[in-house]
Amino acid sequence: MFRIGIIGAGHIAEKMAATINGMPEVEAYAVAARQYDRAAAFAARFGFDKAYGSYEELVSDPDVDLVYVATPHSHHFAHVRLCLGHGKAVLCEKAFMANAKEAEEVIGISEQKGIFLAEAIWTRYMPFQRTVREIVDGGAIGKPMILSAHLGYPVSGKERIMRPELGGGALLDLGVYALNFAMMMFGNDIADIVSSCTKADTGIDLQNSITLKYSDGRIADLHSTAVCASDRQGIVCGDKGYIICDNINNMLKADLYDSNHSLVRTYRAPQQITGFEYQVQACIDAIAQGKVETPYMPHSETLKVMHIMDDLRQSWGVVFPNDSMTV
Repeated sequence: MFRIGIIGAGHIAEKMAATINGMPEVEAYAVAARQYDRAAAFAARFGFDKAYGSYEELVSDPDVDLVYVATPHSHHFAHVRLCLGHGKAVLCEKAFMANAKEAEEVIGISEQKGIFLAEAIWTRYMPFQRTVREIVDGGAIGKPMILSAHLGYPVSGKERIMRPELGGGALLDLGVYALNFAMMMFGNDIADIVSSCTKADTGIDLQNSITLKYSDGRIADLHSTAVCASDRQGIVCGDKGYIICDNINNMLKADLYDSNHSLVRTYRAPQQITGFEYQVQACIDAIAQGKVETPYMPHSETLKVMHIMDDLRQSWGVVFPNDSMTV
């Protein structure tokens, strides 16, 4: 049985715990929080064997096979480095790090020590996104030339969004999904980026608009917002039609239309536990094969996304305390 430990006991950790409990291949083994009582309550609720009041205790447990890091963006660097320092394989929640410099360092440690490390950007691992990519690449919409991707929720009241010291803002929390959707569909041969954002009094981006121009002329138009709900759709358009994905954050349905705007076919995703199971399985498979990364989200792609987000924040004047730290 593959034993999983979780660092952090918030909402995203709860979703991972529910996922683990639905997977016969893995065991809900250990959880750690900054307060033992919180970890113990989490462990009791989700059936974990062990509860720890410090992250150091969890990574020191020899029976933990994989650590899922579910803390704020600003803490990922310290927590992933802690795991790698104890020889633990890691699946770290998106956004992977606060900046590319942190990402480069932990990936360097992973590759130097031969320890598995992956970003938990769940959309990259879902089989349905590959189905949509195959439809697009297979010529169903003709030559794909433009896409749009939107993601927004009214979450500006949350601390993790509003505080720069937590790596806040719409980009790292929501825009990362739009960027990944564009890269999954069009690749990363990006020639130019034009963008703008609306900033909060705290200095973070509340919402943003990003246009990627590809070397071959294709364009990706991306929007993310923390101040309102959006349609969440991802649309890829070609000269013979277009495909509309219902939710770039968890694609469950895609409608294929021809150039006359007539519905040709509806595709649906396979039944899932939560959608997180695909990234967990990818980690298990890669670790079993002795790999330090997974082909679904290789280190090079994680770094590409982090560098793009760094460049965007720099152009907007959005600065995190992590950016000035020596790593």
